[in-house]
Amino acid sequence: MKNEMKLSFLSVSENEAFARTAVAAFVAQFNPAIDELADIRTAVSEAVTNAIVHGYKEEKGYVHLTVKVSDDRVVYIQIKDSGCGIKDVKRAMQPLFTTAHDDERAGLGFAVMESFMDKLDVKSKYGYGTKVNMKKILLSSENEEY
Repeated sequence: MKNEMKLSFLSVSENEAFARTAVAAFVAQFNPAIDELADIRTAVSEAVTNAIVHGYKEEKGYVHLTVKVSDDRVVYIQIKDSGCGIKDVKRAMQPLFTTAHDDERAGLGFAVMESFMDKLDVKSKYGYGTKVNMKKILLSSENEEY
């Protein structure tokens, strides 16, 4: 790995913006294209929001965020919670599925993450929490097609 960071923060909605900004600041040192940085920010925002809103619901707990960047400019992001977990990950990843029926949630979080990242993997154990792993391959910094 070329560089790595880890953060843990309380599952309160104000920390979603903090996580998104922290990841963007960390990844910026690798000179990504603006659209790559926007994709990463959006995916992190969705994953952290899912942990806070769906993972912990009305409870509070910690969200753990790890970001690694390899020598070949691949960004690996993991967002992990110890919340309620997901009963059926495959179903939860379907567009428009949501467990927050009383709220105005669109159920597009995983679809958004998948569309903005090169790889998305979700592991969950009901009653124990969820781990979201994402991968984004950055264009070469010499690439002029930004």
